[in-house]
Amino acid sequence: MYLAKIVELGSGDDIYLRAAHPYTDGLIKAIPIPDPAATKDSVDRVAVRGELPSARNPPSGCRFRTRCPRAQDLCAEKEPLLRAFGPGHVAACHFPLQDSAEGPLAAAAVE
Repeated sequence: MYLAKIVELGSGDDIYLRAAHPYTDGLIKAIPIPDPAATKDSVDRVAVRGELPSARNPPSGCRFRTRCPRAQDLCAEKEPLLRAFGPGHVAACHFPLQDSAEGPLAAAAVE
């Protein structure tokens, strides 16, 4: 969840192994590694960057777009719908990290 919007839902294994939303991926990369040598060798562990936008006046479109490395113009124009990324795994992202299993889902079907 990001600024009161669901960005990704799924089983623990699916989320950790196949995160579809950049925010989920950033949160996973922010988990500390207990081995200092592994931390030094890990160059791909960039967590979420930037300032958290106002919850009172959230950004238009995708609320994560102001901090997302994959954001494009569409992200400011249109809020992404939840899409399936496997059984029980959904995410709301225009430019996800994984290929979607199908098209956008109706919000009522997920709630």
